[in-house]
Amino acid sequence: MTLVELEENGAPVELRCTEAEGRALAESGVVDAHPATYGTDLWVIRDNGKVGVACIDDIEVWVHPKIRIDRLLFLLGYLVTPRGWRPDTAGLSTVEDLVPALAQSLWRQAERALARGLLQGYREYEDTSHVLRGRLREADQLRKHHGLPMPLEVRYDEFTTDIPENQILRASIDRMLRVPRVDADSRKRLRGLRQRLSDVSPLIPGRPLPGWVPSRLNTRYQLVLAVAELVWRGTSVEHQQGSARVNGFMVNMAQVFEDFVTVGLSEEITARGGRPRSPATCSLDTAGRVTTQPDLVWYERAEPVAVVDAKYKVERVGGFHDNLYQMLAYCTALNLPRGHLVYAKGNTEQDRYVVRNAGIEILCHTLDLQEQPDELLAQISALTAEIAKHPLPM
Repeated sequence: MTLVELEENGAPVELRCTEAEGRALAESGVVDAHPATYGTDLWVIRDNGKVGVACIDDIEVWVHPKIRIDRLLFLLGYLVTPRGWRPDTAGLSTVEDLVPALAQSLWRQAERALARGLLQGYREYEDTSHVLRGRLREADQLRKHHGLPMPLEVRYDEFTTDIPENQILRASIDRMLRVPRVDADSRKRLRGLRQRLSDVSPLIPGRPLPGWVPSRLNTRYQLVLAVAELVWRGTSVEHQQGSARVNGFMVNMAQVFEDFVTVGLSEEITARGGRPRSPATCSLDTAGRVTTQPDLVWYERAEPVAVVDAKYKVERVGGFHDNLYQMLAYCTALNLPRGHLVYAKGNTEQDRYVVRNAGIEILCHTLDLQEQPDELLAQISALTAEIAKHPLPM
């Protein structure tokens, strides 16, 4: 197994490999890879915005995030649940890499959730039987058996552990056990949990997770299901199309940042009595044929008062910010005098632009992702207050 280690937004590395291995890396979507300009067996490998670990055939790729693991896990919580989970809850203070940290979070939360046994619930089944159980499916009975009294097409409810919550938990544990770099203790704990869930139906690869609804009955499962759904999303690389065998856990940092900003701001706007819409769709032309979709629009009394777009880093086209052109389109479509771009600190600086001949003002804000979770939320609150300081002209 060949090991390739990269730093997020860091320098590329050169890997000596066969052409087939290089193409597998390039087609995997995990990293950017291309042949070096010199040397027929050298490939240049760099990250493409994803962090984590993945195996592509016989090459193991590890991309280390720039921010601390506990900070990243806090941000990851906003992908699936408004308040996420805290590092002290997950017991991750001594873990230095993302995959071991997430594996520990999964088994710790799963053991807490299953401390009182597997959750049970009613599940509806449809079956062909020689005994009437539950309700007769009359239409199916006539269509399949043409009026014969036996067998019977029935529908019944059964109180069972084979419910969506347990299916999601089992599926995420199965996925995590296939991820490289999971520590030995976590593997042992996860196998023990997998044994407890052995009577739960496995999910079909490539199918979406079953739906579940938060309720008083599944309260003790809700935190572990948030982690489980995150594991499922991060391990989706193993189902990408292509000839290479790919498995691992990777997360897109741009998506992580965007979700954290939009969910955090939406909560603050709602607390202020506003109505956030995320994502929001608006028409750029009068005929409605061209639409734009900013990350967040703040509404007051059904009227837009602010537009926000979260960008993990600056995108440049022809020496200028592509993000500014995009925000200019949002402000024009929404008839707003200013727009707000939110970046991760270190990728750009706070700035202000006034568009010539339009008078539209574009403000660039930054968030320091290295701060403690409470401070991160305080930054979101301060950003909301900053956006609210700029009222629309009367």
